[in-house]
Amino acid sequence: MIEAIARHPRLAALLGAACIAFSGIFYRFAGESPATATVFRCLYGLPILVAIGWQEQRRYGSLPPATWRLAALAGVFFAGDLLFWHHAIEAVGAGLATVLGNLQVLVVCFLAWILFRERPAARTALALPVVLLGVVLISGLVGGGAYGRDPVLGVILGVLTACMYGGYLLTIRHGGRDLRRPAGPVAIATASTALVASVVGVLLGELSIVPTVPDHLWLIAYGVTSQSVGYLLISLSLPRLAAVLTSIILLAQPVMTVALGMVLLNERPSPLQLAGVGLVIGGIAVATVPAGRLRRAAVEVRSGRTAW
Repeated sequence: MIEAIARHPRLAALLGAACIAFSGIFYRFAGESPATATVFRCLYGLPILVAIGWQEQRRYGSLPPATWRLAALAGVFFAGDLLFWHHAIEAVGAGLATVLGNLQVLVVCFLAWILFRERPAARTALALPVVLLGVVLISGLVGGGAYGRDPVLGVILGVLTACMYGGYLLTIRHGGRDLRRPAGPVAIATASTALVASVVGVLLGELSIVPTVPDHLWLIAYGVTSQSVGYLLISLSLPRLAAVLTSIILLAQPVMTVALGMVLLNERPSPLQLAGVGLVIGGIAVATVPAGRLRRAAVEVRSGRTAW
C-alpha cells in the first residue's frame, strides 16, 4: 500500500495537506483543553503509526539508537508546537493561528543558518519584511474590528508555535534520514509528544482523562487524519517531489484552513487580517519558491511529467 501511494507523490502531498488543514477545525469541534486535545490527538493517531512502523522494522531492521533519541527530542518540540497552537486558536481562531504556525518555514531557514551554517537564500531576507507586515496586520494592531478574543496574544502564541515546529522539523529531519522508514521516527515522536503534553497538562491542571463521547469522536478524527494519515502522506511525498512543488502544495494547507474556519466555524477575520494572511503566505512563497524552478515546475505539470 505504501509503495502504491508513493507512486503518486503529488496526490499524496495534496491529500496530506488537506488532512492537516482540518486539524484546527476538529480541535474546535472537540471543545477540549489544549493539553487534552494534544494527548488524545497523539494517542488516537499512534496505533496506525505503530502498525506501519512495526512492518518497517520487520522489513528493514530496528532503528538506530540515535534515531530513537532524536525522534523523542522531536516529540518534545512537537508537544510545544501543539500546545502553543491550540492556545493560539483560542485567542485568534483556527484559520489565522494555522497561518501563523506556517511561519516555521522562515524559522527553519534561520535555525539551519545558525546551527548548521546552511545560509538562507537572498529571497528569504527579501520576504521577511513582507511576512512581518502580514503578522502585524493579523495581530489587529493596525485598523479596527480584528477577529479573535485576543489577536495580539494569538500572534505571540502563533510565533511560538512556528518556533517549536521548526525545532521539530529540524530534529526529525536529522533523525529520519532513512527514506524507507517514514513511520517509525514519527511514531516515536508522537509517543514522546503525548507523554510531554500529559505532564504539562497535569502541571497546568487542564488535562481531562475522560472527555465526553461526542468529543472523543472529534478527537479520533483529529488524531487519525492529522497525526497519522496526514503526516504519513506528506512524509512519503517529500523525498519524491521537487522542493518547489512540495512548497506550493503545502502552502495550500493554511489557505484551506482559513476557508474552512470561515465556512464551518463562522470565523470572520477582518479585511486587514485577510490581507495579512495574503502577505504571510505570499512572503513564505517568495522565501521558498525560486522563480526559475517555479516556471520549470509549471512546465512539468502541464506536460504531465510529474505523476499524481
